[in-house]
Amino acid sequence: MIALLTVESIEVRYGNIRALKGVSFNVAEGEIVALLGANGAGKTTTQKTISGMLRPALGSITYGGMRIDGVPAHELIRLGICHVPEGRHVFPRMTVAENLEMGAFRFKRLDQVDLERVLVMFPRLRERYKQQAGTLSGGEQQMLAIARALMGKPRLLLLDEPSMGLAPLIVAQIFEIVREINSGGVTVLLVEQNAAQALGLADRGYVLETGEIVLEGTGADLLADDRIRAAYLGEEIAG
Repeated sequence: MIALLTVESIEVRYGNIRALKGVSFNVAEGEIVALLGANGAGKTTTQKTISGMLRPALGSITYGGMRIDGVPAHELIRLGICHVPEGRHVFPRMTVAENLEMGAFRFKRLDQVDLERVLVMFPRLRERYKQQAGTLSGGEQQMLAIARALMGKPRLLLLDEPSMGLAPLIVAQIFEIVREINSGGVTVLLVEQNAAQALGLADRGYVLETGEIVLEGTGADLLADDRIRAAYLGEEIAG
């Protein structure tokens, strides 16, 4: 498969702290790839570096054959990289409609076909269309954050902890929507602590520990790995 995204030996520092220590991985066109790891492992930092919110001190990031490390975030959006950060970050005083319009800001006009597509995918947003985003439930805000990103016509969608703080039923809906988005041709890089859900969805996965990739494989292989089951699924492994 042809790599859409290649991350090569990137190092990211917060002052004297090395948050990422030579991280390398790739994401092929059309894949869902999961990044797993405990809090502080470097998952969010990796996504922020890809989306232009942080710059690597060392290493390179290539997207669609183009070197993009150092490219400003707004330019990466124009290239088709859309990022749904942890915490949703919807515009609370704007309506659902206005939030969706903001997602399409790089285009000269709102694409009604795209708008209808996301409203079909997220029927709750159609019901709340004129409601302020700050009054939505957590699950509805997560749906809005994803829908807003889709209005940017992403080729690569970065999702950071989409299930965080949501009820199990809503989590299942969110993951089914991610599957639907991917089946529509969008490549997905998913950061998620819910290892069972993420690996059940992902084609491949990488495990980060203290800023380094320590394990990689297909979603099925990682889900069956004793180390993953013990560390992330809470299972006791006899030995």
